[in-house]
Amino acid sequence: MTESIHPRPPHLAVNPKGLAKPVGYAHGVVAAPGRTLYLGGQVGWDADSRFPHPHDLVAQTDLALQNVVAVLTAAGGTPEHVVSMRVYVLSADAWRANARAIGEVWRARMGRWYPAMALLEVKRLYEPESLVELEGIAVIPG
Repeated sequence: MTESIHPRPPHLAVNPKGLAKPVGYAHGVVAAPGRTLYLGGQVGWDADSRFPHPHDLVAQTDLALQNVVAVLTAAGGTPEHVVSMRVYVLSADAWRANARAIGEVWRARMGRWYPAMALLEVKRLYEPESLVELEGIAVIPG
């Protein structure tokens, strides 16, 4: 039925045979029962709403992930509770060119759990200095 179901309590990543091998994402996630947390768009700014790295996609992604983890923690969750994430970028080419470094900051902040994800290139983001915005859904057990 499936080529791989990666058990990572509490959720299961589902990657069926016949689909391209996912790298840095899951094709689907079966969420365990729990409380649903909707993660508002997080950008690469600090607590004072300043962008310390206005031209650095990797550094902004790292800070945006740090902000995602802060929201998760405040709600009683952890990175492996994220079941879906949308990544909005100004340049898909820049994301692809920095994929290795972005993968490193992902693993540093989120571990090796990869939720169902989509990357969307957009004309602009609400914050003019932002190069990336992360939005997602987490299901926190209990």
